[in-house]
Amino acid sequence: MEEVKQLVTDIKNGIIKPIYFLMGEEPYYIDRISEFIEKNVLSDEEKGFNQMVLYGRDVTIEDIVSNAKRYPMMAERQVIIVKEAQDLSRTIENLAGYAAHPQPTTVLVVNYKYKKIDKRKALYKAVNKIGVIYESKKLYENQVADWIRRVLASKNYTISPKAAQMLVEFLGTDLSKINNELDKLQIILPKGSNITPEAIEENIGISKDYNNFELQKAIGERDVLKAHKIVHYFAENPKDNPMVVTVSLLFNFFSQLLHFHGLNDKSPRTIASALKINPYFVNDYITAARNYPMKKVSGIVSTLREFDVKSKGVGSNAVPQGDLLKELLVKIVS
Repeated sequence: MEEVKQLVTDIKNGIIKPIYFLMGEEPYYIDRISEFIEKNVLSDEEKGFNQMVLYGRDVTIEDIVSNAKRYPMMAERQVIIVKEAQDLSRTIENLAGYAAHPQPTTVLVVNYKYKKIDKRKALYKAVNKIGVIYESKKLYENQVADWIRRVLASKNYTISPKAAQMLVEFLGTDLSKINNELDKLQIILPKGSNITPEAIEENIGISKDYNNFELQKAIGERDVLKAHKIVHYFAENPKDNPMVVTVSLLFNFFSQLLHFHGLNDKSPRTIASALKINPYFVNDYITAARNYPMKKVSGIVSTLREFDVKSKGVGSNAVPQGDLLKELLVKIVS
């Protein structure tokens, strides 16, 4: 995020490179940087003749180079944006010749999503020497809630840890999807608001009481009645609560709990750091550790592996996923 901010600041200050090669697994920042360049490098008057958007599936490297070598018309520079450039992955290295001697009046932006170019080859070395190579790395699940908090803080909003966790569990690690939902909330809620689980439920449709976060908490507390209610709700609404997601989240929880049991220092700060969790959730692990000794946790992890396979249809084709989930819960809390 800091790298993106610096890149944007440089462009605002007139420090503009001839090539921006944007690559990596997470498309969110690739899109944001490309959109910023598209909107801000040229004035509206200059864009008509001097800004062009190409798509990798429709052009060749030769087409890109030909357009990039043109001179701008009545402007200091031109902007060429190549979207979906990963469709040119077999020939992308052929851009190395142009990258070694780019047109100084052209800003070439290459959006190379979900892939990376080889750092050992000529293209990477040439772009890195005179332009910008930005690698957008996918965030781990335990990093996304903090990303949500930082994005909202930059726009004068706050969010409760539980509300952030609800978004992560419902939307996964797709930053574009999450950002779209955050945009909706910012339209509805005034600046300075604290986004609560109630706001998430009301405006996005994620239940604050019947979700994987609450199921995990109920299981950790051995609140069997509450856990069964949530599992019953999941069984009645399987499309909104796929078992494969629930099993994955519970597997992560009990794997972390196994790690917790192995810690010599069980102070809250050490727990949060070792498990890479928000300090807000430390007490959940302390409570769960009291209810599930290490031997029991090891058995649960094995059980979750077994049900992960079953949730994907292996060896349980005729069993409804709701029934499988109920069976899993019994095995965990018994």
